[in-house]
Amino acid sequence: MQNFHRFLSAHSRAAAEFVFLSGAGVLIGLSVSLFEVLFGYGLILIEQWRTAFPLWTFLVLPLAGLLVVWLFQKYGGLACKGMNLIFEVSQGKPERIPRRTVFLMTVCTWLSRLAGASVGREGVAVQIGAAVSWQFGHFFHKKLDIENIRTIFLVTGMAAGFAGLFGTPFSAVFFALEVLVAGTLKYRAMAPAICAAFSASWLSARLGLSAEGYAIRMLLPFSIETFWLPLLMMGLAFGLAGGLFAWGLRRVRKTVTDRFPDPFRRILILGTVLACLMILTGGRYAGSGAALIAAPFAGDPMYAWDFLLKAGFTILSLSAGFVGGEVTPLFAIGVSLGTVIGPLFGLDPMLSAALGFAAVFGSGTNTFLSPVMIGMEVFGFQWFPFFFVVCAVSYLVNRDQSIYSLQSRYGLHDV
Repeated sequence: MQNFHRFLSAHSRAAAEFVFLSGAGVLIGLSVSLFEVLFGYGLILIEQWRTAFPLWTFLVLPLAGLLVVWLFQKYGGLACKGMNLIFEVSQGKPERIPRRTVFLMTVCTWLSRLAGASVGREGVAVQIGAAVSWQFGHFFHKKLDIENIRTIFLVTGMAAGFAGLFGTPFSAVFFALEVLVAGTLKYRAMAPAICAAFSASWLSARLGLSAEGYAIRMLLPFSIETFWLPLLMMGLAFGLAGGLFAWGLRRVRKTVTDRFPDPFRRILILGTVLACLMILTGGRYAGSGAALIAAPFAGDPMYAWDFLLKAGFTILSLSAGFVGGEVTPLFAIGVSLGTVIGPLFGLDPMLSAALGFAAVFGSGTNTFLSPVMIGMEVFGFQWFPFFFVVCAVSYLVNRDQSIYSLQSRYGLHDV
């Protein structure tokens, strides 16, 4: 009888913890969504203005960079670490994520994108979600006896941030669960992460920040049994592309930091170089790369060198000190590469572009499940076998390269 009472007590405690964390996940998701909607609408307005006056924005690129550096030098503190701070907190190093992270990352990304820097948005979205959810975790840390509650809330906020901006809750959940530690899922955070991702995506959609989706119009019949070898080859190419991007980003950042230790001088010189290159290329590789992503599905021309130049512009922009994410540029790189090499393997260019969209993202972030899910959410769940095969190969050939330099390996810090 005593064992039975212990059993009931343990299960009652687990049930209460589940209910609390799920409710907290909904609250975090709704709260994060409000910040993401503000951030997302700001990016939309900035993109419209930048497209209308492209030359003027490129001319102010070095000045915008100086303002970004000044803001971080003056007010940044721990927030200067960007995504690295999120990984450090998950590993128990710093004890907090400053509230100013939300403001700084939002404003500095707006400035970077306004001037035409080749940066994305997801890194900032995830940081906003993590900063908001960390406040919840900090508040409940000493009030509730829940093991690793801060890390659970950190994962929950990351899922909310990703889903609130991209509108892809399934992939947001898997991204948050697997990105902190390569090869490991943070299962204890699953319930609140699911609640946060779906509530954030729901509210963002209600407020007009809808998810993007593309239809793959197949020109030829296609089956995985017929094209399994081309799929393997495509996965190999995408894995190498994502891994090389991550490696190149790390190497170039170190090189320019050693060469130009003063951040003001670094961003002024590299910002000037970027501005000249942007003008020479007509702004094709400015911003997140959304135009490149949409091009093959809209019938617009793509060039063999698009993926290389987009990768180079993004690496140079981030290494200079501009603020933004790497994931949307990874999408653009994957789409550009897939459009070019797909027909070489006998694949429809739209399908190969979609596969590159997912697989290069997975290789660059050293994740497997989240790229499979985002491929299906954006292009259709009927393509699951193709995304699974290509993303699996891409992940296996990546060899643990990641755009996140502090990403842990294989369960060293489990929740």
